[in-house]
Order: sequence, then structure tokens, then C-alpha cells
Amino acid sequence: MDSQPQPEAASSEVGGPQTELVVVTGLSGSGKGTVLRVFEDLGYYAVDNLPLDLIPKFVELCQQSAEIRRACLVVDVREGRALDRFPKVLADLREETRAFLLFLEASDEVLQRRFSETRRPHPLAGEGSLLDKIRRERDRLAPVEALADRVLDTSKCNIHDLRRLIVDRFGGANTPVMLVTLESFGFKYGLPRDSDLIFDVRFLPNPHYLPGGKDLTGHDQKVIDYVKSFPQTGEFIRRTTDLLTYLLPHYIAEGKSYLTVAIGCTGGRHRSVMIAEELQRRLGDAGFTTKILHRDLNRG
Repeated sequence: MDSQPQPEAASSEVGGPQTELVVVTGLSGSGKGTVLRVFEDLGYYAVDNLPLDLIPKFVELCQQSAEIRRACLVVDVREGRALDRFPKVLADLREETRAFLLFLEASDEVLQRRFSETRRPHPLAGEGSLLDKIRRERDRLAPVEALADRVLDTSKCNIHDLRRLIVDRFGGANTPVMLVTLESFGFKYGLPRDSDLIFDVRFLPNPHYLPGGKDLTGHDQKVIDYVKSFPQTGEFIRRTTDLLTYLLPHYIAEGKSYLTVAIGCTGGRHRSVMIAEELQRRLGDAGFTTKILHRDLNRG
């Protein structure tokens, strides 16, 4: 899948005084855009197609920033003639910071198929067939490939395979896990646009009709006790927790970084709030990274 050796010096010790820089390069259609998005999900400051002459200044600014400890750049044939200066730029970068060069390639046949599927033009201008341009680009990038710390052949990789390879190699102990947002809402105000899964808890008895219930919310103990007093509440929470703890690892394996689970009741102030809070607690206890959002808590 990839070339050897992989220098120990480039093995990405996260942290320290220097900015860790990964430069992604390679053939058009080999997956550079996908890889850049994975690095961004891993917490890298990601920039596509930064002009070569601006890279040293970019690294300098990163070194001066307290916020940017890891960065990823894509450099490829779109640089034009400036690409001839890349070996010198890379050598200078390696004197100033921890720079790792990742080169992506794929077979001519696979690249042709990918361009045919996406219908995007090849970035090399001029006459000739698509295969001619792929081969010209391969020759053009040969000196860059020779400098790579790792060469990754993506011919047999789909998007999920490629993501796993990058996460396994560069994620380390600080790899962010999927963030699960539990969002309560009121159906009368419409569905949340960003929801991935929606649960309707309007089948539970409505505490709105308790004495003084209109002015209470799902955070108030009176409401919590009332909703929990019904056996269907405990059954729903148990079954939904079991479903989510089954589903979430599969979403993570498919490369999903964020998941929003929306829980709705009529007004979004009582039942949905109480259920969302309980699900967040249980998923947190199960080891998932969560946050809570009550969209309509302060309405009505």
C-alpha cells in the first residue's frame, strides 16, 4: 500500500514547541481533497493550494500562534512552474519545523475512472487525452515523490478506507472521537435542520398540564419526577440507549465526525428536555463524547 521506510523522525509526536506540518501532495484524483478533510477533522489547520511562495510565511505565522500546533497543506501540480522550487522550499521547512511529506498516487486506470465519474477536468492544460495528462503529471511529480516520507497508493481505497488509514497513522492518542449532540426541540416550531436521528416523545404524558407546569421545564425536578413515573418512560430511555450504543460505533467506523440526535415533544420545553438530558448522561457513561442543546427551551 505504501512505500518504505517511514522515518522515525517524522512519526508525529503531537505537541511541543514546534508546529507539526503535514504536506499532502500527489496525483490529481488520488484523494488529496478527502485526506485534507480528514486532517481537518483531526484538528489540523488545513489549507488547500496555498501558493508555494506563501508557505514559509504561513509556517512562521503558525509558529507564532498559540492556537495552531498542527497544520496541513496541499501542494500539487496546480502550482505550475513554481513546483520546480518545491524541493528547496521543503528542505528549508524541515530545518524550521517538523514537516512530513505525504504523497498520494493511484494507477492510471483508477485515475481515469475517477475523472470519468466526477466529470472534472484534469488540472493540466494543453492538448492530449486524459491518459496523456495523467502520465505527464506523473512525470512532473516524480522529483516530489522521491522526497516523500510516505507514498500511499489509493487505487484500492474508498473514502472510508482512506480515512481510516490517515486516522490510524496521524491521529494518535489525541484523535477526536465523534461528537454526539443531543438536541431537544418542539415539533410546533419545526424539525431541526441538522438532525441525523429524530425521536418523537409526544407519546409520553405531558407535564404542561400539571398545576404550574406551564412555567416549568424539563430541568425542574417536579417535571422529571412526573415523566419518570410512567413505565413507558423508562422503557423508552432504555431501548433508545441500547439502540444508540449499537449504532454509534458503526457511524464512527464509517468516518462520521458529528451526529445530532434530536428529541422532540410538542413545545420543546418539558418531555424532550428531560429525555435529552437523560440520554446524554447515559451515553456519556458509555464513553461517548456528547453535548446538549435545547433549541426551544426558552420559547413559549
